[in-house]
Amino acid sequence: MGVARMWTRLRTALLLTVAGVLAAGVAPAYAAAPPLTTWSSDLRSGEAAGVTTRADAVVLDQRTARPMPPGAHPGTAGRTAMTEGAPDPDPAAVRSTGLLTLAPHTLAHPTDRVDSMVVADLPPGSTVTVDVRGRRAGGNWTEWIPSTSTGTTYRDTAGTATLPEPITEVQSRLVLAGTPDARPLVRDLRQAAHPTSRTTAAAVPRKTLSSRVFATREGLVGGTTANGHVITERDHFVALPSRRALSPRGTSDYSVKVCTAGGRCAFAPVWDVGPWNTRDDYWNPGTVRQNWADLPQGLPEAQAAYRNGYNGGKDQFGRKVVNPAGIDLADGLFWDALGLRDNAWVTVDYLWTGSARLAEVAAKENVPVRAAPSRNAEQVGIAVRTADVPVECVTGTAPNAWLRIGAGQFVAASAVSGAGAVGACPAAG
Repeated sequence: MGVARMWTRLRTALLLTVAGVLAAGVAPAYAAAPPLTTWSSDLRSGEAAGVTTRADAVVLDQRTARPMPPGAHPGTAGRTAMTEGAPDPDPAAVRSTGLLTLAPHTLAHPTDRVDSMVVADLPPGSTVTVDVRGRRAGGNWTEWIPSTSTGTTYRDTAGTATLPEPITEVQSRLVLAGTPDARPLVRDLRQAAHPTSRTTAAAVPRKTLSSRVFATREGLVGGTTANGHVITERDHFVALPSRRALSPRGTSDYSVKVCTAGGRCAFAPVWDVGPWNTRDDYWNPGTVRQNWADLPQGLPEAQAAYRNGYNGGKDQFGRKVVNPAGIDLADGLFWDALGLRDNAWVTVDYLWTGSARLAEVAAKENVPVRAAPSRNAEQVGIAVRTADVPVECVTGTAPNAWLRIGAGQFVAASAVSGAGAVGACPAAG
């Protein structure tokens, strides 16, 4: 079925639905039903990570695409498994994965459902999917919502992403994956935003999820993360085992606060996928969680597999789980920021899950986190440049203003961008 024909059927289906409602004498959700909004993306202008863009298509680049699960596979000589001590995956289970993050698209009417139609060449062993997210009224993004697409050679593929709330700005991300010999190719992406009858609910305060998980050191200096970042010596970022919270390269869209048992903390962006799994958004409740919905919220599948024999003691790729890791830390974060010398249990706050105001660390270097609003106060951690921090209140005035970003945690206000109008901290600070 051609794309034009599918487009016609979509429009016809919507019109028939509206006509049926009117015939039944039921008042529609809108006085005049908003139209189905459709658009086609310029695939040449997206941010590429592991894909090559051509004049007529986007192709998986096996030389730079991220292997999933991470580990040794053809074309990545010298790589080691991401999680320390992890066995190499079965080569037959490895899928190189590349991303093309497209520009945000603003809509005239709110939507909570986006259809994606892809014209793709899918050789055996390859897939193409589309992730969609929406910008919330407060400015932060929802997580990426996968819309499953399946198909065969030169066949139109389609999928739907249902967003958690009505939004008017969406962003999409093409995900191309294939075995080492496969090179999936995308020729066109067309999308349709369905008008929603849901009203935008008043903002309800959400508590940021926090959980205690086992952290391992990522290493892989010189390698490339899932979002296309080239890992440097003493780098500062984290990896979580789901693409739903993967920030585009160089951004702070999804950030965490990681604290050791000794109380030292670091704020850092999520720039990679792992350890162990790639579909374990364990910070979400079971009603939302992509896999393993029967596990308690905040419990990584790898931890359950290692400690309780869950899933036969294996990860999603059938590997025996040899440690309970739920987060990976880049070397600089692991050694320098947190002072770790071995894998350890840490407390992680998943900052995007709450309703606290977030602002980006826009300094040229990582910023010290002080125990009090003073440059002479004890340093109790760092806020990584390009990470988000939660802004609670301000003390002092420019150029000596300080933002409180947690209990006993302050950063210089001059190092943070986008905090907006901030209330004064109580006198006790």
